[in-house]
Amino acid sequence: MAGVPQCADTVGVEEEFLLVDTASARTAVRADAVLARVQDTDLTKFHAELASTQVEAATGPCTSVAELGHALRQARAMLAKAAEETGLGLVSRGTPVKPSLQPIVSHDNPRFRRVLDTYAGVVEHYEACGCHVHVGVPDRETGVRVLNHLRPWLPTLLALSANSAGNGYASWRMVEQSRFPGSGVAPVFADAAGYDAHVARMVACGTLVDRAQSFWLARLSPKLPTVEFRVADAAATVEDAMLQAALSRALVHTAAVADEPRPVRDDVCAAAVWAASRYGLDGAGVDPWRECRVPATALLEALLEHVTPALAERGELELVHDLVDQRV
Repeated sequence: MAGVPQCADTVGVEEEFLLVDTASARTAVRADAVLARVQDTDLTKFHAELASTQVEAATGPCTSVAELGHALRQARAMLAKAAEETGLGLVSRGTPVKPSLQPIVSHDNPRFRRVLDTYAGVVEHYEACGCHVHVGVPDRETGVRVLNHLRPWLPTLLALSANSAGNGYASWRMVEQSRFPGSGVAPVFADAAGYDAHVARMVACGTLVDRAQSFWLARLSPKLPTVEFRVADAAATVEDAMLQAALSRALVHTAAVADEPRPVRDDVCAAAVWAASRYGLDGAGVDPWRECRVPATALLEALLEHVTPALAERGELELVHDLVDQRV
């Protein structure tokens, strides 16, 4: 579309990991000990999470998926070595198989304490890990327009990423995340002012602790000039994380130059998220436009067709198809 700013080429990934005691196979409240054994690099920064059974590795902005893959492999190797030296295992999974029997929020970070005070039992045992993708955008107005376009595609990214099977669900992490206020697909916004006003209103209502927080599956980053995808479970492999990054960037670039999106209902988007968390790619998904059940794999095929021009333009089409073949 003429006059629409082009999105940046950059993409980065934040990966959350579980720390597991090798003897009991339960998650271990040892994040501080592991993080003390790693140092930030030019490619990656390491962070604590709300749960002290988790650690995070965040790459810097990358311009190619290959560069991103290198950063992800390096970060995983560093964290795995630090965990091993502490007598622990590093696990990339959306939820633990055996949760900790200890309190998991054990540090004194003031913001984390506010989160615990606000959400109480919802976060006391919340050990969910995601693969968060940041895609550069030139400004917040473009970011909001992109978010409006992403709404029907987010459930398919979830289904593709499902890596926390439990209680009959492909993504138990998404079930746990749904307990937070406002979780799910963001509503449509006319502009960045409307987006910011909504977040401020939820802070005033007490359902968000501050303006840097929201529980939407895609949102504007509160700190960076990016659209942040928070929909995917922790990636089982580096290749799975690379696939989420490539598809997310292609969706952003496709949206940035598109006309107004076809409208989809909020309740149908919610149904699609539920179906994706329940079945992953192995059952029925929800077509957000036809408003009915269809094979989840058909929705994945539609997503790939939708972003084919963007992937081809970057020379990533063959790579993405190879990664999809490995995943499914």
